[in-house]
Amino acid sequence: MAITNILANMSCTDLARSAEWYRTFFERDADQNPMDGLLEWHYGAAGFQLYQGPDNAGHCTVTLVVDDVHAERERLTDFAPGEIQQANYVTVFQLRDPDGNLVVLAQPGHV
Repeated sequence: MAITNILANMSCTDLARSAEWYRTFFERDADQNPMDGLLEWHYGAAGFQLYQGPDNAGHCTVTLVVDDVHAERERLTDFAPGEIQQANYVTVFQLRDPDGNLVVLAQPGHV
């Protein structure tokens, strides 16, 4: 198997509402709309898909690795992020999208 890309997928109940939330979160519009009900944001060899799938909405988790978890938490204050926590090898905080899906931001190391 030769994997060339990985796309994390988050399901939502209302694509327009969630697209606006993620547009603000990512600070840019989606890169692609490959089919009805699906938007994609690309980051090098990885990406994020937002899919209108009400049956799975609220049951998804995505972890995004960032350079500065403290700066991202400050930027996302309006999203009501959780407190910064130290895990074994990373520093993290969590927040929820409009459907209650869990979004985790992580920075390697203890910062």
